[in-house]
Amino acid sequence: MSQTFQTTRRVEFRDTDAAGIVHFSAFLFYMEQVEHEFLRSLSLSVHHPLDEYSMSWPRVSVQCDYKGPAKFEEVLDASLAVTRLGSRSVTYRTRFHRDSVLLAEGSITAVCCQVQPGLPPKSMDIPEWFKEKLLPFVDSSAST
Repeated sequence: MSQTFQTTRRVEFRDTDAAGIVHFSAFLFYMEQVEHEFLRSLSLSVHHPLDEYSMSWPRVSVQCDYKGPAKFEEVLDASLAVTRLGSRSVTYRTRFHRDSVLLAEGSITAVCCQVQPGLPPKSMDIPEWFKEKLLPFVDSSAST
């Protein structure tokens, strides 16, 4: 059985639209925040300085399905699982619930890249030390 990362997120006023409901685009920021919090919990980051370059994770795909509204001041429960861990990319699935009701779920696919000043990012194999920390969260039964 794979592990799932769990956290919470309070809806801020700035995230709502004129109807007082979380604007759809805010969920994309929420997904990224959950990803960052997950990586920090593993002593990882989306940006790692290495010897001759930095390693970073540009997004190549993001999608989100909305199931119900969230409003200002509500606390959302967020969960993250790794649905695919390839040689150069990782896909995360994030779900948001309020009182056990699914409000939104989506995925982010990011590619491991070398980043050097003045050069475009260049994809690279995910280092084993990084992969090892993600492996307990790989959900082989998940579909993206």
